Amino acid sequence: MESKPHRARARLATGALVLALLSGGHAVSVHAAQSGAGPDPMLRPAEPMPRAIESLLLDLAISGTRRIAVGERGHVLISDDGRNWRQVAEVPTRATLTAVTARGDAAWAVGHDGVIIRSTDAGRTWRLVHSNPYVAGSDDPHNGVPLLDVLFLDANRGFAIGAYALMLRTDDGGETWTDVTLPKSDGMIAAEVETAAAEEQADDDSWLMDAEELTIDEEADPHLNAIARLDDGVLFIVAERGAGYRSIDGGETWERRTLPYDGSMFGLLAFDSSRLLAFGLRGNALESVDGGLSWNAVDTGTSLSLFGGAALAHGGVVLVGANGVVVSRSRAGEPFHLSTFVNERQETPILAAILGEGDGRFIVCGERGIGVYRAE
Repeated sequence: MESKPHRARARLATGALVLALLSGGHAVSVHAAQSGAGPDPMLRPAEPMPRAIESLLLDLAISGTRRIAVGERGHVLISDDGRNWRQVAEVPTRATLTAVTARGDAAWAVGHDGVIIRSTDAGRTWRLVHSNPYVAGSDDPHNGVPLLDVLFLDANRGFAIGAYALMLRTDDGGETWTDVTLPKSDGMIAAEVETAAAEEQADDDSWLMDAEELTIDEEADPHLNAIARLDDGVLFIVAERGAGYRSIDGGETWERRTLPYDGSMFGLLAFDSSRLLAFGLRGNALESVDGGLSWNAVDTGTSLSLFGGAALAHGGVVLVGANGVVVSRSRAGEPFHLSTFVNERQETPILAAILGEGDGRFIVCGERGIGVYRAE
């Protein structure tokens, strides 16, 4: 089983840690390439940085016995022991990498500008296999859109998801990718019909509400934040504004679901053949014991947003998020225990991901790079 620990619109995508952090100036801009300022930075190899281990790192994975961390400016770091890390040379992009996953020695990382890179040697070397950088005037709704998570069902079949309902699928190990169109809810379709009718009359009836005013709270194309697979093959995606998607046929078809919390869920963990745990905005968490058909709220004991998680045996879990918050339980049904991660500089940084190392030790990463958390 594998589980995972934003089209031109005015509003900023706030549904994921990466954009919340990068909106302040960390993001690598590709717009300069369209204005004649030089080659697209996304297409340049990542630069070796002496303190890359302290840079913004957004996800973690294990490929074989090697740990992999990915983050801003195309940074990829690897470690054979979970303690000593080195930056990988010649990563073929400077786009921010938001997620990484692995199966055996094969690994894939995704990020901004639709970037997908692939490794066949447990993260030592990488190739660029997909990108969709920003191009001014393009009619592609996913032009320049970031990917936010990636999941492989086996060595060949995989999915990458991202902002504005972007989903890509591969059936050849990530060499080629195709777009997948996800279904809209009946309510959203009805709202779009009403909006179209109002726009037809707008020239003559200026008193009518405009399209934005007619749009209901439900998003037609929500940001897809996390995807997970249960042991029985069920796939589930959590997104913004209470949106979710479920597949029972390996991703061939999808059903749109509505979660009982209308805020954003940033992460999703799968435990066995039926249990899912979604977590996100303001410390909210939802748990399902029937493969995502129904959900119940779980009290995490915090109002700080949660961005990453690691599944443990018997339904246990460790979740991490803003201000170094760590919430954990040893098994399903038990209350969560609240603690705080403090790094070597006595900071409590935003944490994006966590990876279990055994013996109560976990690797964490986030806005201040990589650290080690020990369970209390």
